[in-house]
Amino acid sequence: MPTAAPETKIVTHWKIACDGGDGALGHPRVWLTIPQDSGFVECGYCDKRYVIDRDHAHNDH
Repeated sequence: MPTAAPETKIVTHWKIACDGGDGALGHPRVWLTIPQDSGFVECGYCDKRYVIDRDHAHNDH
């Protein structure tokens, strides 16, 4: 049986927090910074991919 692809979330901040999103079933909160060259970052715990919306991104990089 194929496994589901990791979730992808479009964000407007260059620095984001990820905790797995499943409450007690999640993981420790980690802060991730999206590199400007790639435009995305993946969480090392849950593999969720955060993609920056460059057209609406806040200048907090």
